[in-house]
Amino acid sequence: MAGLSEARELSDQTTADAAMGVAKANINTLNFVFGAQRLLLAEFLFASNEMLERTRSEMHLLAEFVAKMAGVHSVSGIREMAQECARHQIDFARRDSERLFNHGQRSIETAAKLLGRRFES
Repeated sequence: MAGLSEARELSDQTTADAAMGVAKANINTLNFVFGAQRLLLAEFLFASNEMLERTRSEMHLLAEFVAKMAGVHSVSGIREMAQECARHQIDFARRDSERLFNHGQRSIETAAKLLGRRFES
């Protein structure tokens, strides 16, 4: 009889260990899914803000261009205005590229942290 009770106790302990393992796996999976969801929502928010900011910047550049065009009275003035506007466009493209590059770096770091936490457990 002692052997039967030991076997039952061992079976109960094994079942409890398996249940704890399944619970831990479920918690890890939920944490990963919620982390991925936060990452996607942050990306959607960034994309919408980026589109709005880009539109605002483009509208500002267009308004500046129209104002300068209205103030130009000679061919040499048009040439100078075109060069200045080209510099502004290049500056805008540089800032925009830097902003997107920095965001890409942050996104990759965040994804790496999320995956790192997933595989640590």
